[in-house]
Amino acid sequence: MTQTNAKASKKQKIVIDPVTRIEGHLRVEIEVDENNVVTEAWASGQLFRGIETILKGRDPRDTGLIAQRICGVCTNSHYRASISAVEHAYEIVPPRNAEIVRNLVSLALFVQDHLVHYYHLHSLDYVDVVSALSADCEQASKIAHQWHKRAYNCSQGDLEAVKEKLSSFVNAGRLGLFANGYWGHAAYKLSPEENLIHMNHYLEALRIQREVSKAIAIFGGKTPHPQYMVVGGVTSVMDMLNPQRLNDYLFIIKDTQEFLKRAYLPDTKMVVAAYKDSIKAGFGRGSGNFMSSGGYPLSDQHPLFASGVIWGHNFDEVAEFDASHITEEASRSWYADEAPTSPYDETTEPFYTDLNADGTLKTEGKYSWIKAPRYQGQPMELGPAARMIIGYQQNAKFIKPYVQHFMDDTGLELIDFSSTVGRNAARAIEAEVACDAIFGFVSELIENIKYYNEETWTKYDFESLPATTKGCAIFEVPRGTLSHFIRIDEAKVANYQAVVPTTWNASPKDGLGQRGPYEEAIVGLQLADPQQPLEVLRAVHSFDPCLACAVHVIDVQGRTLAEHRVHPLGSL
Repeated sequence: MTQTNAKASKKQKIVIDPVTRIEGHLRVEIEVDENNVVTEAWASGQLFRGIETILKGRDPRDTGLIAQRICGVCTNSHYRASISAVEHAYEIVPPRNAEIVRNLVSLALFVQDHLVHYYHLHSLDYVDVVSALSADCEQASKIAHQWHKRAYNCSQGDLEAVKEKLSSFVNAGRLGLFANGYWGHAAYKLSPEENLIHMNHYLEALRIQREVSKAIAIFGGKTPHPQYMVVGGVTSVMDMLNPQRLNDYLFIIKDTQEFLKRAYLPDTKMVVAAYKDSIKAGFGRGSGNFMSSGGYPLSDQHPLFASGVIWGHNFDEVAEFDASHITEEASRSWYADEAPTSPYDETTEPFYTDLNADGTLKTEGKYSWIKAPRYQGQPMELGPAARMIIGYQQNAKFIKPYVQHFMDDTGLELIDFSSTVGRNAARAIEAEVACDAIFGFVSELIENIKYYNEETWTKYDFESLPATTKGCAIFEVPRGTLSHFIRIDEAKVANYQAVVPTTWNASPKDGLGQRGPYEEAIVGLQLADPQQPLEVLRAVHSFDPCLACAVHVIDVQGRTLAEHRVHPLGSL
């Protein structure tokens, strides 16, 4: 829903509520001037997360199965971070084979998440579905093969079949699958043929993402909400030792790799070419503060992702990442304790202050259920753009060649990844990096199984572990840096906090008035049509929002508060 309110200063207030095609419930309010340029923005998470409270008093070994319920999409990420935080607290080091199995699940999730985000959540910000109906299929096939000599399923016959399928959707009024698009918007730049190519791959990506879920479930037991990790290692030993299970996993990953290289990356390069001017103009550029914790050591112990911190787009200086600099504050968030606090000591006590009488946010006070994480007191952008930029500058051997190749093919520079379209380019590069890295981890696992009789679980006596301790786990996951912090007292969880990527990226302003990354990326955008703020949606979607991770709703008894049913095609 988009609302506008005129102001005496000739500024308009535009409310986008909810922002669709994301996980969770996000509200964005902006002010635009008489030239339709965004002068201020407020990003508001609209639900309360209470998982930290639920975990208090629990056995630390149970936190993983509960914490993964923070989200129905990022289940494995929270599962692993929670288990690893407990291991860190108890100084338990899982065996290498267990780490490899965890990596195989995690990296498969990277690939699946990036594919789903681009095609099914974000591509319709660039792809005009209805325009594809006027495409010349023969010409579209030629264009597809200009971007890759073996373009994925892009023969003239393939494209004609997709065009016929799209026509049946449109003619029957069944565009629900592609709802909430501004067809015909002036900001769309792809040709009808390029739109058809994208829609072809949109439909094929539905199959691919389903298959990757099967690969994840081979080691994870099921997905979402896998059950294969325990404090000390993994339980999927029989799957690891079964050659057929490994082959099934590899078959799916190889199929996915073909789609990445012959569809996803070429489609991304197509969009980069179409929107080169907006990239070079820096549309959607943020403050330039980037952060990555690094991780996923390869067989030679070099990390797949490099760690580091960049300030203000100064790419020549990459500072060392130090988790002790992470704090969260709630001066503009609906919580009682406002001061910047270490996650080890942080509380999550709700303090809701309601909206203005006209339904808009109280933008001078608290306006979001999302807290404001800060690193050395500064907002930070996390995610694929941060990882690819930092990895390139840190000469990460498994990242720099991929980024360089993409820049050589497209004419992009490193600064260009700090933009709306640039974030999507970085995400596509990272999907290829993660997918290709999987094969090295599988090879290492096979070698370990063949030559070493290594355990997959570090055995320990729980009763002999310290009753009072604390620990944290900090991981790079698809949307950015995820951290879980746990304090244990009398062998029970005394305090628990999860600081998630979307909390960083979607954070509200802090006590110093510093905007969060979403807000910073929105300010300065010029809208072609304030009634259809497509440019704002593009900027927000480019971060791959996951509000389910950042916020959750529950009352003290754990009961459902309300249920709402929305019919995307109107009342039925």
